Amino acid sequence: MIPISKPIIGKEEKEAVLTVLDSGIIAAGKKVKEFEAEFAKFTGVKHAIAVSNGTCSLHTALFMNNIGKGNRVITTPFTFIATGNSVLHTGAEPVFADINEEDFNISPEAIEKELKKDIFRKIKAIMVVHLFGQACDMDKINALAKKYGLIVIEDAAQAHGAKYKDKKAGNLGDAGSFSMYATKNMTTAEGGMVTTNSDKADEIARSFINHGSEKIYFHTRIGYNYRTTDIEAAIGLEQLKKLDSFNAKRRENAEKLKTMLKAYDWIKTPGENKDNFHIYHQFTIKVKNGKRDELLKSLNDSGVGAKIFYPLSLHQQPFYKETLKRKYSLPVSEKTATEVISLPVGPSLTDADFKTIEEAFIKFAKTV
Repeated sequence: MIPISKPIIGKEEKEAVLTVLDSGIIAAGKKVKEFEAEFAKFTGVKHAIAVSNGTCSLHTALFMNNIGKGNRVITTPFTFIATGNSVLHTGAEPVFADINEEDFNISPEAIEKELKKDIFRKIKAIMVVHLFGQACDMDKINALAKKYGLIVIEDAAQAHGAKYKDKKAGNLGDAGSFSMYATKNMTTAEGGMVTTNSDKADEIARSFINHGSEKIYFHTRIGYNYRTTDIEAAIGLEQLKKLDSFNAKRRENAEKLKTMLKAYDWIKTPGENKDNFHIYHQFTIKVKNGKRDELLKSLNDSGVGAKIFYPLSLHQQPFYKETLKRKYSLPVSEKTATEVISLPVGPSLTDADFKTIEEAFIKFAKTV
């Protein structure tokens, strides 16, 4: 089976981990600081704070920007559940705005529609998700934030190295959040990173991820153990060196897939918006003929590890349907969830893999 994603771990990562293990300092030490500095430099921000996973990163990004009980946060329903859950973790309430049909990202027009309804001004932040590796329309979103006095937080869990105009994801709002999970464009196995240009937010975040401590056994706020380790940081440093080449290969593979799938008018391949540098965390197609589930089964049976992200939007999840104070109708998100399939696009794809994928589509097309 061609996997939908596969971490690429080389000898450099293995040697770096062994060096840390031999050093005797395996918790949050100098390697974490080095990783933070290099990631901040890569992203173009002043501060980067390494944490234990992407969900912790989102929670931290919200907390350090004073989002909490009584507040609301606008976000997308078409995303992994950690996006919405992190808002709940702070005591705030998620508000879902529909997505664009073309790029799967939150719609600025839908955001403003929600803002106009917010007569009591409880919405304090917009949390965008740069889904599948393409940044949102940040000029329009930042303009809305300025107009309504809101914080902008980027869920860039799938966007390491993605760009909007001349800036990288994680440096397009007030705070950025990254996941370093094994399936991401770069990995530390588990891990995350928070980014900001604010000295105050950086100070709060570093305390928050360390039990609310500013110095040992002196605690000034609520906090958690969201620290990461030198082991993960050592992996991250080596992965970061390779990230540009990983992303370049993903873009090359995406173009090959687009060319391959041009023959099928019932498939819509992903586009790249003019202001964007798409890094194709996922290559997500739409199947227009109502045969999405049949195609998925056929691809899997042919050895192609295609997958659906996400079969239910957040407002359709059982937990959210029970807990949300309002009912949502988000037609674009709901329709998209019934049409999408993601195909393998990672850097490790071989010519033989592309042949397998092509033959799988040819086989299925004969049944359409």
